[in-house]
Amino acid sequence: MSNKSNLSIYAKSFNWAGFFLPKKTYKKCSALYDFCRVADNIADDEEKLEVKETKFNQFEKDFTQKNFDNPIVKNMWNLIDEFKISVKIIEDLLDGIRSDIKEKVILNSKKDLLIYSYRVAGTVGLMMAKILKVNKKSSLKSAIDLGVAMQLTNISRDVIEDSKINRFYINNNFEEISSTIDLADTFYKNSFYSIKNIPISFRFSILVARRIYRKIGYNILNKKTFENYQNSGKIYVSSIEKIFETIFAIFDLIKLSLTNIDEDKIQHDHSLISEEINLNERI
Repeated sequence: MSNKSNLSIYAKSFNWAGFFLPKKTYKKCSALYDFCRVADNIADDEEKLEVKETKFNQFEKDFTQKNFDNPIVKNMWNLIDEFKISVKIIEDLLDGIRSDIKEKVILNSKKDLLIYSYRVAGTVGLMMAKILKVNKKSSLKSAIDLGVAMQLTNISRDVIEDSKINRFYINNNFEEISSTIDLADTFYKNSFYSIKNIPISFRFSILVARRIYRKIGYNILNKKTFENYQNSGKIYVSSIEKIFETIFAIFDLIKLSLTNIDEDKIQHDHSLISEEINLNERI
C-alpha cells in the first residue's frame, strides 16, 4: 500500500507549495484535503447516479452524525474543533459537490459560476486560512478569493474533460475560457495583500501555490485558439516552471514585507455570492 497522501497524488501544485509548510501544518492541511477529496471522488465516480447519491448521502450523514468510525470524518471534526471552523462552511462545500451529482450540470450565469466556485473551493480556502491561524476578517475574505480564483482556473483548464461527463460550467469556446481566466485574475489580485497576515512560517507556501495556479491560466491563454487548447490535453505547470514561479514568489514575499496597505480598503467582489450566502456567518 502506498504511503503517499491524497494531496501528493491528486494536487501536485498544492503539494509542491506544501513542501514549504511545517510538517505538522502540512498534515492538518492534508487531513482537510482528504475530506474534500473523498466527497469529490463520490461525485466523480463512474457509477450510476443513484449509487453516487446513496454514497454521498451516507458520507454526509457520517459527517453530520459524527461517525468517528470513519477516520476521514473524525479528522475533519478534529480540525473543526481545533480551529473553530463554522460547520456552515462544510455544509456549503457539500452543497457544491452535491450539485455535481446530476445527469447534466449547466451553469447559466456568472452568479451561478461564482457561487459554485465558492462552494467547492472558496470554502476550502477559508478553512485552510483558519488552519494557518488567520483571524482577520479581511484576510479570510481574501482566502475565499484565492479559492475561487483557483477553481475558476480549474474550470478553464478542464472544459473538454468536463464536457465528456456532461458538465458545462462555461461554454466550450476559447473566448469564454479566456474571460473566465480574466475573472480568476481579479480574484488572484484581491487575494495578494492579505497574505501578509498569514504567520511568516506559512506565508511563502501560500505565495508559491498562488503563483503556480495562476501560471496554469497563463499557459492556457498562450494556446491562443480553442483548437490548440483542445489538442494540448490537460494543461499543467512543468517542473521547471514551478521552480521559476517559486523564485518569483520570493520577490512577492519581499514586496509584501515592504508594502503597507489598508486591507479594509481592498474591494472583495463577493456581491453575487452574498446574494445567496451570508459570508459573514462563515468567517
